[in-house]
Amino acid sequence: MAGKIPRAFIDDLLSRVDIVDLIGSRVPLKKAGKDFQARCPFHDEKTPSFTVSRDKQFYHCFGCGAHGTAIGFLMDYDHLGFVDAIETLAQHAGLEVPREAGARQGPDSRPLYELMASAQGYFQEQLRRHPAARRAGDYLKQRGLSGEIANTYAIGYAPPGWDNLLKRFGSDPETIKRLSLTGLLAENETGRRYDRFRDRIMFPIRDPRGRTIGFGGRVLDDSKPKYLNSPETPLFHKGREIYGLFEARQAERQLARLLVTEGYMDVIALAQFGIRYAVATLGTAATGDHLERLFRTTPELVFCFDGDQAGRDAAWKALEHTLPLMREGREARFLFLPQGEDPDSLIRREGQVAFEQRLEQARPLSRFLFDKLAEGLDMASDEGRARLFELARPRLQRLPEGVFREMMLQRLAHLIELPRERLGVTVAPGPGPAPRPRRPQGPQRMTPLRLAIGLLVQNPGLAESCRALPQDWRRLVTPGIDLLAQILDLLWIEPNLTTAALIERWRESAHFSALNRLAVYPFQVPEGGEEIELRGAIARLTEQQQESELEQLLAKAQSAPISGPDKQRLIELLAARSERRGNGDSVS
Repeated sequence: MAGKIPRAFIDDLLSRVDIVDLIGSRVPLKKAGKDFQARCPFHDEKTPSFTVSRDKQFYHCFGCGAHGTAIGFLMDYDHLGFVDAIETLAQHAGLEVPREAGARQGPDSRPLYELMASAQGYFQEQLRRHPAARRAGDYLKQRGLSGEIANTYAIGYAPPGWDNLLKRFGSDPETIKRLSLTGLLAENETGRRYDRFRDRIMFPIRDPRGRTIGFGGRVLDDSKPKYLNSPETPLFHKGREIYGLFEARQAERQLARLLVTEGYMDVIALAQFGIRYAVATLGTAATGDHLERLFRTTPELVFCFDGDQAGRDAAWKALEHTLPLMREGREARFLFLPQGEDPDSLIRREGQVAFEQRLEQARPLSRFLFDKLAEGLDMASDEGRARLFELARPRLQRLPEGVFREMMLQRLAHLIELPRERLGVTVAPGPGPAPRPRRPQGPQRMTPLRLAIGLLVQNPGLAESCRALPQDWRRLVTPGIDLLAQILDLLWIEPNLTTAALIERWRESAHFSALNRLAVYPFQVPEGGEEIELRGAIARLTEQQQESELEQLLAKAQSAPISGPDKQRLIELLAARSERRGNGDSVS
């Protein structure tokens, strides 16, 4: 990864990303006047005090004091570093993060991404041209795949042979290193390197930005393993990646739901029949990382499993991973297919309409949980109900606090025939944001300097109204005057900066926290009077500077005669003071 991210890119990114949409995808927001409100995700509360402003592109909790920009929200809520937060926002906006030339910050992954893109193109070319690819083409046609879908998912073919990639990309040490790092080459016990994928249909695995990071390969005979994935590499981590997510987001930017299946061909066959919102977890059980990524994309997940015991066991594992993530606004359901069917075979037999009708009848997580736990129990007996309580309690303790957890507890109370308050179930802290302590917002002395900075932070467009004002205040010797000067100079050069973009310019500065606080300070300013207040604050700063300069010149004049320029300046300052006092003004 190359050097720093350009400031101009961060400004542009913040102007493209709507903080309301971003936070709303994680926290249920409700309209409240011109802003949006929710119960704060950073501390426990019953009355909403968390406000998100679309105008300022800023959030603030009046309870615990949490506040910040879209970048800050991702850093706090998703536990991301600054660069990862930028990458996530860029993915959300469909942008590539540029880098400034300069010192490296770790290994540069770009050559690896470029190699994977070239390998993808090579495999697609082989599917069209290699003589041995006829079997692969016949297999795909037999499965009913169109050329459009094959191209959408960039399906290819790895021909037979041990050194096709070395012949194609070269055998120099650097190329061999990169082929090995990306998992395209394997190595036996004698140190001999060879193509990992041979005589297989190739399915590129893409990250959320559409970059190929790995491959899955399917054999065309009875060889084992039937499916082979890329190994763990600097680009590919099986426990986090999701097949088909990039393609689903390309098909529909605002996904109402995602269908979670078990294999590549399930995703592709469903897409062939019009269901473009299916994804797969690369042959492994869905992990918490998988599910959190999916829930960031859509509020509803439907897990699709075979109806046999193995499918039900896999569904139970998925449920266990889903419980800690079931915040308000999220829904999880489970679809069990008829014995001997998978999504690929079933949609070919029934078609899209019938298959989607099955999705609508998928079992909600709550029903699946209690039905599964009650299997084999005599719910007519006290012992059976007590056993259900013991089985359910540790699962319900993993649910995040909120309406869904309360409804689950009420459901359990109904099943075991006890009042809700007798359950005594508490909730252990789950994954997600750590609660923040409540921070009292005591009043601050609102000096003209603090008022001017705060009004500019909240209303960057006011900067232009200060351009023609006297600039004497810049010579005032007091902490913070340089910050005001820098803010004004920046806004005169870049007048379109939002509150969020302006504050982000000072993220690495000691002023960052103060600017965040001023961004939400409730200034007692009449609506529409911000410009007058700002100009007045700067005028008072000018007066303070003039009074300070006057006192210095008077002290100098008492000790010795002063020069012509100093004498002229003294006369000007005395006249200005006299005028202020005549008008009843005072310096504060």
